[in-house]
Amino acid sequence: MKIALGSDHGGYELKETIKKHLEEKGYTVMDFGTHSESSCNYPDFALAVAEAVAKGEYERGILVCGTGIGISIAANKVPGIRCALVSDSFSAKATRQHNDSNVLALGGRVIGVGLALELVDIWLAEEFQGGRHKNRIDLIGDIEKKYFLNHKC
Repeated sequence: MKIALGSDHGGYELKETIKKHLEEKGYTVMDFGTHSESSCNYPDFALAVAEAVAKGEYERGILVCGTGIGISIAANKVPGIRCALVSDSFSAKATRQHNDSNVLALGGRVIGVGLALELVDIWLAEEFQGGRHKNRIDLIGDIEKKYFLNHKC
């Protein structure tokens, strides 16, 4: 599986740990930055990862900022992205099974490394259940079509 990673300065340290963890497990990882703890803007990295996932260049994406909130909001502006901010194992599992999330967001200043790696592993292992959940994903797609794909700036 090919995974796109990104973070701002608040998530840099955790992103680096996740990257090493994924590479040790044999995943193909592309780090879209940031590459230091210098202050930077999370929307830049959310956009890079979200676009790469939306285009199908990467199967999944993982984003980290200080809280995970801002970076998840930014990623969800890209049509086709279902980014879930997760801080517990039940949600990590459910967001894949029910929401077919393709990007995971984590808060580098909110959760510890051990929990973060556990959540990543759970999220990557789960599959979308389809069935009644597919209709809901299709409804989300309809919202995107209404507000994003037909929007003229």
